[in-house]
Amino acid sequence: MVFSSSLFLLYFFPAFLIIYYLLPRVAKNPFALLASIFFYAWGAPVFVFVVLGSILLDFYVVRVMNTVTGRKKGWLLAVSMVLNIGLLLYFKYANFFVDNANEILQNFGMNAVHWTRVALPIGISFFTFQKITYSVDVYRKVHAPLDKVTDYALYILMFPQLIAGPIVRYNEIADQLVDRRANENIDNRLTGFFRFVVGLSKKVLIANVLGEEVDRIFDMGAGDIDSITAWYGIIAYSFQIYFDFSGYSDMAIGIGRMIGFKFPENFNNPYISQNISEFWRRWHMTLGRFMKDYLYIPLGGNRVSAGRMYLNLWVVFLISGFWHGAAWNFVIWGAFHGFFLIADRIFLLKVYKAIGKVPSIIITYVVVLISWVFFRSETLPDAIAYLDRMFSFTVAGDGVHFDSKFYTILIVAVFFSFWGGFKAIERWQERLFAEKQKNRRIILMSVFSIIFFIISLSAITSSGFNPFIYFRF
Repeated sequence: MVFSSSLFLLYFFPAFLIIYYLLPRVAKNPFALLASIFFYAWGAPVFVFVVLGSILLDFYVVRVMNTVTGRKKGWLLAVSMVLNIGLLLYFKYANFFVDNANEILQNFGMNAVHWTRVALPIGISFFTFQKITYSVDVYRKVHAPLDKVTDYALYILMFPQLIAGPIVRYNEIADQLVDRRANENIDNRLTGFFRFVVGLSKKVLIANVLGEEVDRIFDMGAGDIDSITAWYGIIAYSFQIYFDFSGYSDMAIGIGRMIGFKFPENFNNPYISQNISEFWRRWHMTLGRFMKDYLYIPLGGNRVSAGRMYLNLWVVFLISGFWHGAAWNFVIWGAFHGFFLIADRIFLLKVYKAIGKVPSIIITYVVVLISWVFFRSETLPDAIAYLDRMFSFTVAGDGVHFDSKFYTILIVAVFFSFWGGFKAIERWQERLFAEKQKNRRIILMSVFSIIFFIISLSAITSSGFNPFIYFRF
């Protein structure tokens, strides 16, 4: 079940909200947990038991860890890490490692290992990171552990951000899991619904339209398209993944606000970035902060020599790429970004400063475009072939034709992706998504919400194309 489906919008979501609002405060968390388990089990009825079992075990390991000191505490943290990372490695990467091992064996004339392929549980990358933040935050005494296993299960399985983020760190939400009275008011419900509809509109009205053409281009293969079509394909994909991913984050933040939770922001106009370092401060911000606080800083951060710092950056982004998908093209994608982060620190930031804002934005966007080829392609050879087609600058007389709807939505996507380059627009966006709003603006936001909810729902019911691009994560 995904947010942009008729099943969710017409049945699950309204039923959940009505019951949740009618329940007494003491029953809200148990009901939200049951609804979240149902939501997850709808798409993964077998894996929900694996997830629940790991949650139960992890909760009590961390609880004991909080009562001991010294080596015992460190060992229990290690047990929690092994449990969580081990599940991620098995379910997400076992097929990758076995496939590569078999390829090596066959190259040496040996028999391949027979293997029953492992299915990927939905959202495992996201909730694994959240479980890690719980263990580490308790270990570091950033926040005390939760008293109830049901509250911990709600933190991990909370359906608004379960399958596509944002990655919510334990210390950011711990107090809200116990008491949300400060956030439970009519203003948050209305502005939360507005934020949800903004995300739904981004996903359905922009990302889906572009995605349909992107799939058509990539399914043709690099050998059957010319350079212009290849550039159209990857440009459209850059906006598809942005409006899809940021749309899901908006929907998660909106639903959370409607039920009293304050989730962190996940996107901030990433395509106006003037370098790759800034891009990662604006794109999937919760992942960037997680990697910084739970991996980069423990590796030494900026407190080490320049060479070691560059190595740490590269390692972090290799892991980030591998986290996104169990394939070599994702590893290259991470290494590619790591290379430019290092180059920024060595010399590129000075170059960008010298050439000015607009050229820097254009160059950074092209760099990101090239990286998206690795991200979107099914295999590394496919990515290399697509890049070769992009930069061969061949033009076919009978290239792929697009309809007016595609061009219109592409222009809309370009406009809303880059308009944040004006500081006044960026400040206005911050005010628009703020929690506190004047009554007049809330009324206007509510009218917008109703109109675009109906438009988005109509688009969903009239189209059979509604992809869920996070199945790989």
